[in-house]
Amino acid sequence: MSSPSENPTAAGEYPNPNPAAATDDSSTDITQPSKKAAKKEAAKLEKLRRQQEAAAAAARAALAEASIDDLLSSNYGDFPLKDLQSKEVSGRKWTEVRELDEVMKDKVVLVRGRAQTIRAVSKKMAFVVVRKRGFTVQCILSVAPDRVSPQMVKFATGLSRESIVEVEGVVVVPGGPITGASQQVEIVVHKIYCINRALPTLPVNIEDAARSEVEIEKALQAGEQLVRVNQDTRLNYRVLDLRTPANQAIFRVQCQVGNIFRQFLLSEGFVEIHTPKLIAGSSEGGAAVFRLDYKGQPACLAQSPQLHKQMSICGDFERVFEIGPVFRAEDSFTHRHLCEFTGLDVEMEIDEHYSEASFLNLIYHQVMDVVDRLFVAIFDSLNESCKKELESIGRQYPFEPLKYLRKTLKLTFKEGVEMLKEAGVEVDSLGDLNTESERKLGQLVFEKYKTEFYILHRYPLAVRPFYTMPCYDDPAYSNSFDVFIRGEEIISGAQRVHDPEFLKQRAESCGIDVKTISTYIDSFRYGAPPHGGFGVGLERVVMLYCALNNIRKTSLYPRDPLRIAP
Repeated sequence: MSSPSENPTAAGEYPNPNPAAATDDSSTDITQPSKKAAKKEAAKLEKLRRQQEAAAAAARAALAEASIDDLLSSNYGDFPLKDLQSKEVSGRKWTEVRELDEVMKDKVVLVRGRAQTIRAVSKKMAFVVVRKRGFTVQCILSVAPDRVSPQMVKFATGLSRESIVEVEGVVVVPGGPITGASQQVEIVVHKIYCINRALPTLPVNIEDAARSEVEIEKALQAGEQLVRVNQDTRLNYRVLDLRTPANQAIFRVQCQVGNIFRQFLLSEGFVEIHTPKLIAGSSEGGAAVFRLDYKGQPACLAQSPQLHKQMSICGDFERVFEIGPVFRAEDSFTHRHLCEFTGLDVEMEIDEHYSEASFLNLIYHQVMDVVDRLFVAIFDSLNESCKKELESIGRQYPFEPLKYLRKTLKLTFKEGVEMLKEAGVEVDSLGDLNTESERKLGQLVFEKYKTEFYILHRYPLAVRPFYTMPCYDDPAYSNSFDVFIRGEEIISGAQRVHDPEFLKQRAESCGIDVKTISTYIDSFRYGAPPHGGFGVGLERVVMLYCALNNIRKTSLYPRDPLRIAP
């Protein structure tokens, strides 16, 4: 565990190379740093990098000179780059760290990973903990005739943390539990090589980045001070931050959400499509679009695949889905908004034949039914197949498992408004719910129905996109819905307008230049089936499922109004 003297400021935090753009987990007001300050900080960091590289090179040269007279020098050292360039298959077999267990006792293994911690016990003994994919194993170097020399121990203790190393040795089973590594076996090292060295001093220490707020608060109460890595520092050095157990777990959970989303829909007869992200006009309406010049023509980045997935329904694909980037040019400095995120989008045709009124009502109810079964399947899968990952996340960011029903609760917008009014919350019956109202409703729903996942439908038409179908029995409302996790919205969906003239009227009423979406509207003139769909933000799903306090924690390399790097 690092002491407060390792790179923190007086407040116990890592310095932020971009201090004027600092954001906490609920940031609402951010200003750009001056170009002069940013340039000065960049020069400072470059100077430090050169000093560290020079020091590391000097240390390697000294060690190489010391190993000249060592008869065991072939058992350790830095791998030359030329030996790492692909030539031919060597036939050597590496063992994954996670596979190391008592069954492998006395076997010779070859492992590769990062040197997470290095501890010298004496000139003749040292410990190196090697990490790979979140699993760790303790490796022991002890001077032994014909195997390990004092120079080899010195080489190991001179490695910088986070360097890539390759270790060969024998698996042994210690007499007691190992607390400093995940694997309950050790490797007695015969050979150790450095594949690639990390800088001697890292801008962020992994153990500091992996520390929970609970640990920090306990230390403060005990009169101790531990390093707290703030969010902007994490994102500035994201490649280091991603190595923490919690982050490794978060993005494996995210991978599973995308995987189950895809597999479930494929099993339901959906076809995966890939729509363009360069479009001529706004796909959602409003001003929150990234505009650009497209070979002399005005264009923008797609706010969603909405228009093209509907056009694909008109192209007789019947049921489609897409997993792809979505762009929103909103100046939203909140814990849950990004300028680019991963959208999980679905569109589907309905085949059943009923009277017109019940048929139109059935369309979006069947879409909600897909949402219901899809997300229950996702939650079930995460609970079953991601237990270790969820435990890793919980150690740094403690949270309670999501509570949901086997059959998802559905409430009308009017019912939701009534619940809020009964609780003393002022709400516009024909307006949208603000963030606080959504959270309050989530609390009320949980208290009454014991679920943190529910659907709210029949929203006022005035607050929905132009392509949303009005309710057949009340044109002030729409055949649309939102879905919530822990009081925050994750999904918007609806039945779409499939009549071209009505669609044109709706677009004009929402202030959209119909010329920019003419190909979209025209696609409905060739015969369009009634259909509906929904869109989901992948990062927001993972954030809320794991009860994390900021969406930047679930975006691999976040893009918000002030961040376009790394």
